[in-house]
Amino acid sequence: MEEFSVCDSVWMVGGAGVSDRADCLVYLIEVGELVLVDCGAGPGWEKIRSNITSVGFDPDSLHTLILTHAHVDHIGSAAEVKRATGCRVVAHRLDAPAIENADRAYTVADLYGLDLEAVRVDYSMQAEKDRLMFSNGRLELLHIPGHTPGSLAVVFDSPSGRVLFGQDLHGPFCPAFGSDLDAWRASMLDLMALGADYLCEGHYGVFQPASSVRSFIERQLSSPKNMLPVPVPM
Repeated sequence: MEEFSVCDSVWMVGGAGVSDRADCLVYLIEVGELVLVDCGAGPGWEKIRSNITSVGFDPDSLHTLILTHAHVDHIGSAAEVKRATGCRVVAHRLDAPAIENADRAYTVADLYGLDLEAVRVDYSMQAEKDRLMFSNGRLELLHIPGHTPGSLAVVFDSPSGRVLFGQDLHGPFCPAFGSDLDAWRASMLDLMALGADYLCEGHYGVFQPASSVRSFIERQLSSPKNMLPVPVPM
């Protein structure tokens, strides 16, 4: 379906208004195998499955699920997705324990009032940069601490240009999940240096061309960012 298409080989298949109001924006990448970037809060998984079918793929053939950080609106469906598809689950080592232990405080599951099932992380990103290889391409993983200690971004050089999956670049920030504003600012500068043609953000949508990507990140850096005393829904 055209309305789900971001660019060649990338589709938006989940999010508020697309699957469930509690879901972050969920992106599908075709690199020979199917890769899902985040999977929503849980209740929207069946709609996400349907949307994957609508863009021409079998959701049960999902190969890899990348969890960009450990908040429930991004990871809530992970256990169900893994059961249904047998996919490998990828996350950064600093957020992996909260995912594997279903830590309700760190994941803000209590704040959302959602059930959360623990799921094993099959591949834990250890370095500042990493690479996942597929039969028809590769995905670069970048550690971007700030929102959480184990936040990561995904970079895909698609036929249409460079796509940056930078979920929740806007925050929010709270000590309860280890936010670090100084680390976040450094991460944003690193992302701007990539010169991405598309930004797939976690809640604000898709930005393109490269000038719009840069402007969005610059706006985040130029607006006051506060450390909230308690978490708020993303």
